[in-house]
Amino acid sequence: MPEFAITPVGPFSLAASTEFLEGFTPAGHRAGPEGHLHLAFTVDRDGWRPVAVCARQPDPGTVSAEFAGEADPGAVRDQLARILSLDVDGRGFADVGRRDPVVARLQAAWPGLRPVTFWSPYEAAAWAVIGQRIRITQAARVKTAMAERLGPAVELHGERLHAFPPPADLAILQGFRGLTPRKIVWLRGIAEAATAGALDAATLRSLPREEAIAQLERIDGIGRFSAELTLLRGAGDPDSFPSREARLRQAMVRAYGLEAQPDQASLESIAEAWRPYRTWVTLLLRVDLERATGEIAAQAAG
Repeated sequence: MPEFAITPVGPFSLAASTEFLEGFTPAGHRAGPEGHLHLAFTVDRDGWRPVAVCARQPDPGTVSAEFAGEADPGAVRDQLARILSLDVDGRGFADVGRRDPVVARLQAAWPGLRPVTFWSPYEAAAWAVIGQRIRITQAARVKTAMAERLGPAVELHGERLHAFPPPADLAILQGFRGLTPRKIVWLRGIAEAATAGALDAATLRSLPREEAIAQLERIDGIGRFSAELTLLRGAGDPDSFPSREARLRQAMVRAYGLEAQPDQASLESIAEAWRPYRTWVTLLLRVDLERATGEIAAQAAG
């Protein structure tokens, strides 16, 4: 199988990323062998070819990976780096903790944890539509079922992994259990937008933030909240503050001892000290909130 390596710039823990995927996100991620992270995705910059990737961290300065599939190794490497936020220089992240004692506490609690994005902005936008007006765990089950029933499968180390359906397959979707007719129409539109290049990660990150948000909002079914989610958790923008995320507001109230209903300007003022890693800090706050409340885990158990 093709192999490659990525050198993290600044502290990074693959173990922390794996724990995040398995214990917190709605990704429905299943553990690989101990010390290995197994992912399946379609390569957005190589014709949406499906691959299954095994990543390891043999030492703090190296992430090694091999993959099954016919995609270009450079494109796979770039996408994995984006997924694990290894395309960002993290050497300055410690400075944020020195400016903000709340961030310092979170960094100490989860050393080396960086955001783990959706496998592509296309998949993040699809998730945003799937999850509208239903519980996060219900949406996760629908998305996982779509991958298993409609997506390509790739064998890796004796395990059969399913990737989310590529745009060409989603563009012809007529119906799926758990999705309303309106969501089906929106998902087809997202597939068309991805095919047209409107969901390219590098392009979205190169644009001024409000311009990128506006471009995403032109896709039917994508409002402000979904556009921010797609930019942060799909394109991997490292320095964005999601103004519409209720759980982040709740996490900041708890961590900073704020009044129950702080105004947006107060939250944005606090977040200024997090630059240029505002996205990274929001992740730590959300993880901290979930560790304290167990809200998403309780939904999954229910």
